[in-house]
Amino acid sequence: MQDTSKAPRSRTSGIDRTLQIMDILLDYRRPMTAYELAKSAAAPVSTIYRLIDELVERGMLSRTSESLVWFGPRLMHYGLAYRSRMNMYVEAEKEMLALSRRTGEMVQVCARDGGMMVVIGMAEGEGHFRVTSDVGTRVPLNWTASGLLLLGHLDPAERIAAFAESARPSNTGLAETDPEALSERSRKDFLEGLSVQSGSSEEGVVCIAAPIRDADGACQLTMSVVMPRHRLEEKFDSISVQVREAASLVERAVGHRTSAIVPA
Repeated sequence: MQDTSKAPRSRTSGIDRTLQIMDILLDYRRPMTAYELAKSAAAPVSTIYRLIDELVERGMLSRTSESLVWFGPRLMHYGLAYRSRMNMYVEAEKEMLALSRRTGEMVQVCARDGGMMVVIGMAEGEGHFRVTSDVGTRVPLNWTASGLLLLGHLDPAERIAAFAESARPSNTGLAETDPEALSERSRKDFLEGLSVQSGSSEEGVVCIAAPIRDADGACQLTMSVVMPRHRLEEKFDSISVQVREAASLVERAVGHRTSAIVPA
């Protein structure tokens, strides 16, 4: 019996072709003709011409007066946004280390990854206090003070939807899971510039966090002091002032308006 099945043909997606073009332009570091790009990508010239037209129309590429192809203005906006985020983290890391030295406590810098909070920087405190989280640890947003702050700038509908999708019961059973309650708490803490969670993600552990906002007032990162609960009463007033100030120093260092607040 004859086998009529056909082996699947290998196809290069439009996204892959786009990345090929970007990589080639980056490697050569000069405007190029469509023919040169097609040759370097080992792709049909007609395919590259069509893709270039689409990318030029969307501002991802541009054409010079000699019809050479180069990066477009839209990429500059993406690059500036990325550089701003990286600059923010560099400054946050400096303030994280300084805050840990001043307080003697563990300090973390956290960011949002979809429905999760992720630790992207950590400075160990003095003594033998340790937690299960480390750089790269991801937990649901509703488990931590940082997670609440990272959604605080969104409008109510977005906050509720985000928590409805991501909220999960914590291992300690103390994390709030109701989307509306989380939304209200998230906004309140964001406006106050401070959020506190005790035992929600880990037994006997307290997190005191402050938002680090961008120029539009959106919370991009958080500065968080993580400490044993038995030290909370003694150190809360001092820590809350210092963590707010550390976050504010990061905002000022990258030239962002520390007073910018997105309306509820």
